[in-house]
Amino acid sequence: MENNTSQSLDQTIPNQDDLLPRFFRLAIANVLSNIMVPLANTMSVAFLGHLSEINHLAGVALAGNLSSLVFLFLASLRMSTTGLTAQAVGRDDREAMLLVGLRNALIALVLGIAIISLKNPLQELGFGLLTATPEVKASAIAYFNAQVWGAPAVLLNFVLLGWLIGREKNGLVVLLSVTGNITNIALDYLFITQWGWESTGAGLSYTTSQYLALSIGLIIVCLEVKWQELQNLAGKIWDTSAIVSTFTLGGNILLNNFIFLSAVVIFNYESAAQGTITYAENALLLQVIFLCSFFIEGLGFGTEALSGNFKGKGDSTQLVALVKISVGTSLLIGLFFAGVCVLFPQTVFGLLTSHKEITEQIDTYVFWLLPVLGFISVAYILDGYFLGLTEGHTLRNVSFLSFVVGFLPPDIAAFSVHSYRNHILWLALSLFLLVRLVLFVVQLPRTFQTEIPQPAMSSSVITEQLPET
Repeated sequence: MENNTSQSLDQTIPNQDDLLPRFFRLAIANVLSNIMVPLANTMSVAFLGHLSEINHLAGVALAGNLSSLVFLFLASLRMSTTGLTAQAVGRDDREAMLLVGLRNALIALVLGIAIISLKNPLQELGFGLLTATPEVKASAIAYFNAQVWGAPAVLLNFVLLGWLIGREKNGLVVLLSVTGNITNIALDYLFITQWGWESTGAGLSYTTSQYLALSIGLIIVCLEVKWQELQNLAGKIWDTSAIVSTFTLGGNILLNNFIFLSAVVIFNYESAAQGTITYAENALLLQVIFLCSFFIEGLGFGTEALSGNFKGKGDSTQLVALVKISVGTSLLIGLFFAGVCVLFPQTVFGLLTSHKEITEQIDTYVFWLLPVLGFISVAYILDGYFLGLTEGHTLRNVSFLSFVVGFLPPDIAAFSVHSYRNHILWLALSLFLLVRLVLFVVQLPRTFQTEIPQPAMSSSVITEQLPET
């Protein structure tokens, strides 16, 4: 290994003794980065909502669901990048750390170009199955056709953020997120309100902001990584076993995301089947869950980076301490959100809607936030913990068993008990999260087993350390 690619990462590895402040620095940076996303989305909706024709708002919402679904699946790129990068940093292996970023960036670029190439089939499949007026569909297609050109930048930004999170570059994570989302808001105002580009303007603002954030990220990388290092690593990027293992890890994470999303989609579908009022009540409760999730995910990202780092060092003592700190903090946040809603339901949900027929009856179901947010706050953290350990197969298996054992039985039973159907539906979601939590906890002890720190390895070997599927 050349000296310039094997130089020590000591300057990029924070002191292992300051776990508590280290965890919260990561958590705060990731929470700030996370909350920028709903802020930008809300502002886009506001600009479109003030146009004379409502079909632009409806069309963008329709197309946004399709693109969000595609990008949600491919967010596994960020998740797999963080864990592998953190482990390389923990082993003090600069070559491995660089190769993880380069290899995953190459995969992201190929997938992004593939999405652009398949934009017509994706458009026909996504919008052909949906019922909407011709005007709404036209707006949706205009937005999608403008937004899809940003696919390579979106996926490369996933990898870049995962790489920075894995290296605990907190300030840069916030910088890129704020830059991308603030630019999106500013361009929305310019393209939609000032220039009247409507749905196309909304799509172009998203695409442009993604490429701007990517440009800044690439400048940062170029300032840090020497050209000679990239030349020395070029031949190792195409390591077949490493690429196969990367795809295996990403595929398991993708399946985990798909199963989790399936439970939420089924919950929404069956909520809608119970009538408008019940659907609206459930939608408001889910909004609270989603809002809380942005905070909990920030803690999960921090847990992911640190668990990967400690695994790379073989430091099982720090893994135990990390789980205690992260789970305790996340549980407090989840129960705080639930407690405020249970104690002050009319005040909280009155801010979200002025329809009294919804807020007056929401007391019947609001207590379900206690188990759901309690379970999900712990499950999210352990999800991040096992992501950092790059145990994609564990995430996949836990999600599958949780869905089959926890969610499906009560969900099927809900069809035959009409009087309490919505309560049973919430029970199904709660049990899905509870079984998921229990299965994660059962897996924890083996991850705490003492491991002997390994010397820096060639990065062509790093992915061979992934668990077998």
